[in-house]
Amino acid sequence: MTVTIRDIAKEAKVSPSTVSRVVNDSPLISQETKEKVRAIMKDLNYTPNSIGKQLAKQSSFNIGFLFSTQSKEVLLDTFFYDIIRGVQSVVFANDYDLTICDLNYLKSKQSFLERFVYNKKVDGVILHVSLVNPEVINSLEELGFPYVIVGQTEEDTTWVDIDNSIGGELAVTHLLDKGYKKISFISGTQDESISNHRLEGYKRTLKNKHINLNKDYIVVGEGTEEDGYNHMQELLALENPPDAVICINNYTAIGALRALQEKSLSIPQDIGVLTFDNFPLAPYVNPPLTCVEVDTFELGHVASELLMKKVTSNFQENEQKLLLPKLIQRKSTEKQLSI
Repeated sequence: MTVTIRDIAKEAKVSPSTVSRVVNDSPLISQETKEKVRAIMKDLNYTPNSIGKQLAKQSSFNIGFLFSTQSKEVLLDTFFYDIIRGVQSVVFANDYDLTICDLNYLKSKQSFLERFVYNKKVDGVILHVSLVNPEVINSLEELGFPYVIVGQTEEDTTWVDIDNSIGGELAVTHLLDKGYKKISFISGTQDESISNHRLEGYKRTLKNKHINLNKDYIVVGEGTEEDGYNHMQELLALENPPDAVICINNYTAIGALRALQEKSLSIPQDIGVLTFDNFPLAPYVNPPLTCVEVDTFELGHVASELLMKKVTSNFQENEQKLLLPKLIQRKSTEKQLSI
């Protein structure tokens, strides 16, 4: 089995970035730590990757923002462009260029490491969490190559994300404060971490408020308008239907509204509707939707700040940041409480 830089770090009880600095003989690491790490490297027959030393001596003054998608719809998503704007606001201010690449269009046998890292086409990369696995992280750590992940991961690395669990908490707390008691949740797919974290916040808040969880009120969807329409019909057909619904995104909420309007239900008096994300539809539908807003511009801005710190000052310690969402109240949950 090949020994990796993370194996050395675990044995030495230091971070992978510290091992990388030892490999590159960084003056920031004490002589004692260098000797300790080098002894473990020798014991484990670890051979440093020579590419890493070569990369450290080159600079392209270019940053890569890398993602992968199978759908053209993502490229039309305003949140995608808000992340890019946030990244640009920092990268350009540091006099670096920005390369944006959908890895779905790379040749099937070519990895982004070959295309961008080994060839030193970029000095650092911002990666969407969907691209990340232990093998990728091991390779980047071994090279000492600067990277930041957009999206929360269990790996010991640098990432930034929205605190979606707090978002679920904000949604439920708001609806309870408005007098709704039977709150349903139309989620995204079961393997979608954003949806799962929002659902965690939903469940945790109900438990903290001593409200029994009705599993019939939680439906797993695909995040589409048609999906919201169909699941809202299912919820309304329950023997004890909900009096409020949380939707995973605007598109799901639009479908849910259509189902409610077909039943001639009054929003927000008969049922409240709350969605995640504030754009593009939430403020403009009838009634305007209360939402939990996530600032994706700030997400891109913070991710690129963390990366530029690594690129320009050789800062290699891992950092994790969760950005707080906020609730924007509109007519879809302004229920008039009886006196």
